[in-house]
Amino acid sequence: MRRLGRGWQLTKLSFRVIKKDKEILLFPVISGLVLISLLASFMGSWLFLNGFQFSNITSDWTFYIFWIAFYFVGYFVVIFFNVAMVACATKRLEGGDPTVRYGLGFAAGRLKYILQWALFAATVGLILRALSEKAGFLGKLIIGLVGAAWSIATYFVVPIIAFEEVGPLKAIKSSLKLLRGTWGEALISNLGLGLVFILLGIVGVLPLFIAIVIGSVELIIVTVVAVVVYWIILAVLATAANQVLMAALYRYAKTGQIPDLLPPLMVKNPWQYGGRN
Repeated sequence: MRRLGRGWQLTKLSFRVIKKDKEILLFPVISGLVLISLLASFMGSWLFLNGFQFSNITSDWTFYIFWIAFYFVGYFVVIFFNVAMVACATKRLEGGDPTVRYGLGFAAGRLKYILQWALFAATVGLILRALSEKAGFLGKLIIGLVGAAWSIATYFVVPIIAFEEVGPLKAIKSSLKLLRGTWGEALISNLGLGLVFILLGIVGVLPLFIAIVIGSVELIIVTVVAVVVYWIILAVLATAANQVLMAALYRYAKTGQIPDLLPPLMVKNPWQYGGRN
């Protein structure tokens, strides 16, 4: 029961951090825009080299080179901005008042470790994807389980490379060690966060059903646009909340206590309640 209570407390804490530091929401937005720009540039470059022909896309080896390059660069971009979000969330949890500039500067100072992890994680992802494409049903199921185990084992890697500045293998080892001591809180808090966003997502669909029942084409088009915008906003919020929760869980795993979110410069002991027994 204590794990259940602490897990839900951590879930609520992640929303409180975002409420105080709404600029954290800019990181997933910037990350998404960078990824879209990179995809456009990679595809544009490939199309230019191939005379803007799509007919040979599956047989052209240069397409796969461009795709793999984008895959690795995309990993780096996502991890870079995740580190920035974790840094800002941690600063807030410690009683500071982070800014976007602070988060970007913090992540820039960890480029070496971010790059190492991006290359390592992207390679593992490519291998699992390649094996899955060639496997049968049972093989896909096994590889899916391996992928899930990989995601769980590497849960704390982002804050670890951010604050402990270690390579991929040490980061995975540390992540597993931290997860063994906080698996209950991590499970409950992530389930709680997931449930919140599932419910919010369902709420976003209701206006579309109402518009369809009414039957007005104009209303349906307007509603579809509104729902898409709503889901994009929800995705940004979910991404930020997940990274903030990860930062809070990491601090909890390292200290054994849940931080109390106090105004900046007023914190005497930022880990003053919710001790882990």
